[in-house]
Amino acid sequence: MKASAFVYPWDVNGDPEAPARVADLGVAQVTLAAAYHSTRALTPRHPRHRVVTAEHAAVLYPPDAARWQGRPLRPYESGDWAPGDAYGEAAAALADAGLHVHTWVVLAHNSRLGAEHPSTSVVNAYGDRYPWAPCIAQPATRAYLTDLAAEAAVRPGARGTELESLGWYGLAHLHAHDKTGGVGLGDAGQYLMSLCFCPDCRAGYAGRGLDPDGLATAVRTALDPVWRGAAPSDGGWTGVEKLLGAATANATRAWRDDRARTLQEAAVAAVRAAAPDGFQVLLHADPVSHHCGANAGVDPAHILSVADGVVVPCTGGPALLTPFAEQAGDGAVLAANLTVVSGMGGSPGTLAADAARARELGATELRLYHAGLASDRDLEGVRAGLGMR
Repeated sequence: MKASAFVYPWDVNGDPEAPARVADLGVAQVTLAAAYHSTRALTPRHPRHRVVTAEHAAVLYPPDAARWQGRPLRPYESGDWAPGDAYGEAAAALADAGLHVHTWVVLAHNSRLGAEHPSTSVVNAYGDRYPWAPCIAQPATRAYLTDLAAEAAVRPGARGTELESLGWYGLAHLHAHDKTGGVGLGDAGQYLMSLCFCPDCRAGYAGRGLDPDGLATAVRTALDPVWRGAAPSDGGWTGVEKLLGAATANATRAWRDDRARTLQEAAVAAVRAAAPDGFQVLLHADPVSHHCGANAGVDPAHILSVADGVVVPCTGGPALLTPFAEQAGDGAVLAANLTVVSGMGGSPGTLAADAARARELGATELRLYHAGLASDRDLEGVRAGLGMR
């Protein structure tokens, strides 16, 4: 199977050996970050640094000034962690090593946007804002994300893109010194804590026949036992229906699914309009539409009618591939995303077996997270797993 390794520009720029090292893994492609959220990342082999701190979400290239002129919501430029056209510099070096380059674009995950424009954030039933989670129901935010997708995806020389976080983000968030795990919410509780009550979402619920104030009260009432220490009502969507009542739960989901689906359609269409013929568009996706996060919750049949395929989290098991495989037509890309960094829960030593199991469940390609973060031993495991040793 074709394999692609995730890479940051700072893994490559300033390290003349990096492109050949990635190519030597046995991958045909790299998925190179063009727009990314804040992070603190190791660079185990770089000759000039060992830790890179990306202080805020940013595009890793110079944004088009004309596109964004006069708009309050616009992409932030990176600081000294990725100066100038860091993406372009890295992409050229990787292409020179014989690798196909696809962009990696993170969209609805941006803490600086939420800090500087609080009204854009998801706000829960208690009135707490999630600055890392832009509300994708708001028209201005949707326009910003759609234009960002087109600009960041279609960089010079790129043959395709992978769009991450193109959907709802919620409570769950990998964050420095996170302290939100003290109460187990379960799947149903996560959904309730991720429902947005900004003015646009309140109007959306009203349009589905719900009283927004009554809905917020119902959410808080449903969660009260959880805060007191009772076991959460889980069981996937059945658990949400039990907590809110089926009619109310399904009305909230109908609103949120519509906002996610139409944003995904608009963003993919914008990318295609800006891209050359043959440009591949994939989404990082979860096959359960009410799920939130970097792997956007989607309806498999719908998203495979919109995009060329999906990138599916498979570390720990490839079961999430099955709903996509059941809906995939000829030519659809189902990329199994496997973590190959041992310190992050990955298993590079079992890559060959994991890839074979993913193929049995319908995977057509592999994504390897993450060539820049992995140790030398992990990379050796990747080479072995891809048959390069």
